[in-house]
Parts: sequence; C-alpha cells; structure tokens
Amino acid sequence: MGRTNITRPTEFILLGLSSRPEDQKPLFVMFLPIYLITMIGNLLIILTIRSDTRLQTPMYFFLSVLSFVDICYVTVIIPKMLANFLSKTKTISYGECLTQMYFFIAFGNTDSYLLAAMAIDRYVAICNPLHYFTIMNHRRCVLLLVLSFCIPHLHSLLHILLTNQLVFCASNVIHHFFCDDQPVLKLSCSSHFVKEITVMTEGLAIIMTPFSCIIISYLRIFITVLKIPSAAGKYKAFSTCGSHLTVVTLFYGSISYVYFKPQSNYTVKDRIATVVYTILTPMLNPFIYSLRNKDMKQGLMKLMHRVKGQ
Repeated sequence: MGRTNITRPTEFILLGLSSRPEDQKPLFVMFLPIYLITMIGNLLIILTIRSDTRLQTPMYFFLSVLSFVDICYVTVIIPKMLANFLSKTKTISYGECLTQMYFFIAFGNTDSYLLAAMAIDRYVAICNPLHYFTIMNHRRCVLLLVLSFCIPHLHSLLHILLTNQLVFCASNVIHHFFCDDQPVLKLSCSSHFVKEITVMTEGLAIIMTPFSCIIISYLRIFITVLKIPSAAGKYKAFSTCGSHLTVVTLFYGSISYVYFKPQSNYTVKDRIATVVYTILTPMLNPFIYSLRNKDMKQGLMKLMHRVKGQ
C-alpha cells in the first residue's frame, strides 16, 4: 500500500527481521527451537517449584510467576512471527496489531515489576534475615503480585487507547517483527504530542519505579554485605543474587539500548537488540536460574526422577 488518506488501516505488513525471501525459512528454523526451548524451560521451572516443598518460599514463588509471564510474553510475539516467516503477505490486522501491542507492553512491564519484587525479596533476606518470613508474608507477596499485574495492564491500556486515536495516512509497512509502539507510531501522520507527553511522564514513572526499587535494594544489599567480616559470608550473600542480577542486566541493558534514544533513530540494529529482551532473555531465564542455583538443580533432578518413576 502506498500513501493514502486513511484514518485507520485494515491491516499492517510486518517487515520482520529480514525482507529477503531466501532468509525466511532459515529464520523460521532458528526461531522455532528457541520458542520450544523457552516454553519447555519455563514450564519446567514452574513444575519444579510447585512440586518441591523446599522451594515454597517467596523468592521461588515470584520466580514461578516470572516464568509464567515469560511464557505469555513470547507467545504474544513468536507464533505470529513464525507464521509470517512462511507467509508471502506477512499481514496483521489492525485489531490484532493493537492486541499484540497491548499484551507486549503489559507482560513486558509485568516482567519488570516481578524483577523488582524479587530484588525486594533478596534485600529482606540479606538485610533482615531474622524477620524475613514476617516481612515477606503471604499477604505482602500477594500485594506485590497484584501490583505487578495491575499497574502494567493499566499502563498498557492507556497506551492502546492513545494509539487508537491516531490517524494513519502513511505506508502500512511496519519495519519490525511485531507491533511495537515506536515503529507503529512512525506510520501516523497525526500529532503525537499527547502520546509523547504520556510516554515522558506516566510511561517514564511506570518504567523507573521498578528499576529504582532494584537499584535501591541492591545498594542496601551491597552495603550490608560489605559489613560481613568473612569472605565466605560475603560470597554466600552475593551468590544468592547472582542469577537475578544477570537477568536484570540482560533485560534492562537491551531495553535501554532500544528505547532510550530518539524515535527517528530506530534502526535494524534496534530490531536485533529487541530480540534480546523479547525472545532471548525469556529463553535464558530458566538456564540462568537453574544452572546457578543449587536448590533449583536439586528440585529439577527430583522432578526428573519422579517423572521417570511413573
């Protein structure tokens, strides 16, 4: 579709990671195993935590929810991307595009809030170990979980309502592999002022709140650990945070590279960087948390033995 005067297109064309026909099948072959590994890995994390009584703690409770959200997160993006690799048209309807954008924003921010909840959990465990179960009781964990879901979904709904008010009169080709906010916004010829103000105020507050919680929690953890006299004690305290810090670095590092720059500079490199936090991070999370965590490894082995014994 060329340039036409329309207020709302019936469909968009997702250009994908590559527009070359010879790249489509190799990309399909590459991303299908990634999707399957992500689904199986995160499902194993959930089943391991649910089946082992030693893992019935707040930290692993949040980890199991994070794995569930990661399954939802990749399912919003990858199945449509895989279908487009094998399709000649690569179209997505207007309603499907907004739905995909809604759940992408919602689950992405839910991930962020869950990472913040896990950072708070680590802070309490290291800085207030004697009062850990009193502070991180069932009620507070449920409250953190409710906030982790409600705030991102309300934030996402606001973005979708504002996007739905835009007028689209440019090309309907989205230079991305899914309906991300910035590439869709570039197709609009109406004023972005309200949308941009919302992103710079409400959006920035929503993003910075969990990030600030993570930073403050780890600063307090770092100060507390420095006061531990023995090197072994310091290593033990830091080792409980290693997996979480790795995931936080991957998640926020790639997001910062993509989104903390002017919209006009959105390039192919940004599409590739987006793959890191939308696809690779959810796939790597189960490996990071299971390979670097002794309790998770033992729980996973028990689950495997139980399955073999049936």
